[in-house]
Order: sequence, then C-alpha cells, then structure tokens
Amino acid sequence: MESKRQHLSGFPSLAAFISSDKDRTTLIFKRFDELAARNILYLQSELAELQWKQQAFDEEDLKADMATKQCARNYINFERAATQQSNAKQKERKELVKEIRRTLKEYRKALLFESTLASLPPPSKRVLRAFRTEFLNESLGSGSFPTLGGHSTGLYDDIDDLVALRMPESQDRLTTFVQEHLGVLFPDRGRHRHGIAYASDHAMSTFVACFSTLLAALLLIGAIVVLYRTQSASWRLGWIGTFTSLFAGSVGLLTNARRAELFGATAAYAAVLVVFVSGNLGDSPTSTPG
Repeated sequence: MESKRQHLSGFPSLAAFISSDKDRTTLIFKRFDELAARNILYLQSELAELQWKQQAFDEEDLKADMATKQCARNYINFERAATQQSNAKQKERKELVKEIRRTLKEYRKALLFESTLASLPPPSKRVLRAFRTEFLNESLGSGSFPTLGGHSTGLYDDIDDLVALRMPESQDRLTTFVQEHLGVLFPDRGRHRHGIAYASDHAMSTFVACFSTLLAALLLIGAIVVLYRTQSASWRLGWIGTFTSLFAGSVGLLTNARRAELFGATAAYAAVLVVFVSGNLGDSPTSTPG
C-alpha cells in the first residue's frame, strides 16, 4: 500500500512518485542528446587542435639538436628537461602531454557514457502516459500544471529524448501487446494512486504463459486431428501448408524468436506433420467387411 505521506509539490513530490514504483518503471529522465552530442563535438575539435600542436612540435624537433631528439625517445631525459626552468621548450611539450591526457580521458569517457546510454530504451508509451499524468497534475481536477517550473516544464514532452533506466526483461510481442492494450483487465488492487491505475505484471505473465501453451497445443493437436480425419492426399497437403503457415505466423508474431529459430521451429513442426501423414497413424480408419 502506498504511503499517505504528503509531499511538497515540486522536486519532493516528483521524487516520491518516481521512487514509489516497486517495478522501477518510472525511472524516466531526459537524455539531453543534443547537449551531449555538442559536448563530444567540442572535445573532438579540442583534441584535433591538440593533435595539430603535437605534430607541429614533432616537425620542429626533427631539425633540433641531439639533446632535444633524445627527449623525444627517452622519457627520463624528457622528464628531467621539462623540470628545468631554463628549458621552456620541453616544459611546453610536457604541458601539452598533460593537456592531451586530460582531454582524451574526458572525451573517451563521454563516448563510453553515450554508448551506454544509447543502449538504454525509451520509456514505453503506457508508462509515459501515467508519468505525464502525474507530472502535469492532471489527476487533481483543477487544471493541469507541470510539477517543475521554469525551463523544466517541458522536460518530458519529447519521448525520443527520454531514457528509462530500468532495462526491461526480454519480452515477446504478445507480452508487449497485453501490457500496452489489455492491462486494464489485470488490475493490481494492492497498489493505487489517484488518477493512475496499476496493472499486475504477475497476472499478465500468467495469462501470456497460459495462452501460449494453449495455442501451441491447439496448433499441434488440431493439425493431427484434422489430418487424421482427412482422406484426400491433396487436402492433407493443403492442411499441412495451412497449419505450418499458422505455426510460423504465431511464432513470428507472438514471440521474439530470431529468424534462425523461426526457421528451425517451423521445419520441426512441418516434419512432425509429414511423418504423421506418411506413417500408419495418418491413415484414416476405414470400415472392414464383416
């Protein structure tokens, strides 16, 4: 049961709402993709300038004396020369090394962060609708207004610039369809919030499991019964094609099976039907003379 504690409207109330979902589906935040891309572009250009400066130093050192060339191949010499107050050239090169190191580290860290963020999905439309209902205070009945003010009022307007931190489990298409369109049939009476209805994930998972099992049984047993009662060879071939197509369609549309898995399952199903028809079990019962 949700806590009855009252929260100040704004950051306190929104944080309480986000943390109240035990499934963590409300961990939705803005990605700021444009700012992130611009930051990486700045770092990229900054590194390009540093690289040009490093190459310019290298070309200059090609014409330098032997002591300078030794600094380019022996780090001890380079470190010692950079610490000497009289050697401004190597000191400048040492500062460049440190600047490249800092910028490159920040650049690659930003790339890794963006790579990780790119793998996270946007929130589902169902969850986002409930989130916006809370964010815009539409359930209060006194006109909608955003929970956060200032330039934060439009944070959740663009679904393409939002990220859901909770990685959903690998769901098949049937489960996704039930969650998006049939959730009202599986209410979670243990949780409630004014203006927001919660659906029971356990009930939906149970329904999907039962439906999938029943459908698989019907496609197999139904095909066997129909083929057993069909005497015409042409009709049998037609029924095999029909049931195989239905099986392939159900696997392809209702599950998240890959192409290879789809082909393998369909081939196995068709093989079972062909073996049944070609064996004695496929012969329809015929009357024998008394």
